Amino acid sequence: MHKYSRNKLISVRREDKNTLIVHGVLDDDIYGIEQNVRISIPDLEVLEINGKWNRWTTPECPRAIPVLQEAVGFRIEEEGFSGKVHKIIGRKACRHHANLLLECCYSAKEAALIAKWEDKKAENKGLTFKDFINGETKNTAPALVERPVSAGRDFVQRDEVKKKSFNKNEERGTIIDLHMHSSPASPCSSVPVDQLIYDAKSIGLDGICLTDHNYVWDKDVVDELRQKHEFIILRGNEITTNQGDMLVFGLYKDIQGIIRLEDLRKEVDKAGGFIIVAHPFRGFLVFNVGELGLTPEKAMERPLFKYVDAVEVLNGKVTEKENSFALKVAEGLGLPVTGGSDAHEVSEVGTYATMFPVSVKDENDLINALKTGNYSPIAFKKEREKIKR
Repeated sequence: MHKYSRNKLISVRREDKNTLIVHGVLDDDIYGIEQNVRISIPDLEVLEINGKWNRWTTPECPRAIPVLQEAVGFRIEEEGFSGKVHKIIGRKACRHHANLLLECCYSAKEAALIAKWEDKKAENKGLTFKDFINGETKNTAPALVERPVSAGRDFVQRDEVKKKSFNKNEERGTIIDLHMHSSPASPCSSVPVDQLIYDAKSIGLDGICLTDHNYVWDKDVVDELRQKHEFIILRGNEITTNQGDMLVFGLYKDIQGIIRLEDLRKEVDKAGGFIIVAHPFRGFLVFNVGELGLTPEKAMERPLFKYVDAVEVLNGKVTEKENSFALKVAEGLGLPVTGGSDAHEVSEVGTYATMFPVSVKDENDLINALKTGNYSPIAFKKEREKIKR
């Protein structure tokens, strides 16, 4: 049996009053890379980067090291930071170094907050971290949060609603990222579950669904996470079928390998669950649609749509063209539509989500809400950034 392991370690130390030193290591069966990054505490600016390849697969890999210097001067909290890193470091150099740099920077952001708290404690020894956080954020968070909308179509009204705290969101409904992957439950993810939850909560989502690949989360473990973070955390599963990946809710049977979609449908029906086809046209539209002869009408004839309850039409891992095509197919079939980030790393959390007009607090609420068909996929992170500006 083939086994694969990946280890990622980030450490941060304070060099002086205004500077952090971050050391990042990514090591797996193929690559071994390191980074040392100096970051200013006051404005979270990247001051210096030193990269190193320990192992690589092609002679071109080490050429990525000089390109890292192009990120010097970036500020972690500036608009589009993660996108710039992916574009400049990921595309011009190496996506592994880009991902490691992002992890280093997000760790530095948290460390900088602690450093500022320590400085404040010198003036006020009784200041708790919780009180410090509340004081730091209450004047920077927007007073009003606009309901986000999806790209290309207004799924929801752009009215403004007051932001509600945990367990007090009945008036505006609930915004949930329905598609997320955590490490090590999903070997392809680089985000530990606590980090995933922390970031989802910090950007203003109301809840998340853990949909790790062919992985059933233990109810007690999820209950503990929910209480620990005071956040809505729900269980799902991304199951591999002979007709593609399916997001399954309400079925807690451990299914490994590839299952026939017809058989999965029977299992989900017995459990009273719900199936959403994930990214149904990922990779289908690499070439010109006309050249392939694939039209929405032809796509509607695919057998899989007879066995699913809804279609994911906003997915963070596919192109806008593929998302748009999925929407046209779903509309033609009259199927409900959802959104989810498909996050495998911190920067992807909350890219897309689904807005429910009702309160969703547990898995029974989620199943009942999904079965109504009354919800909207939303470009959550994009619209929230507009509001912050």
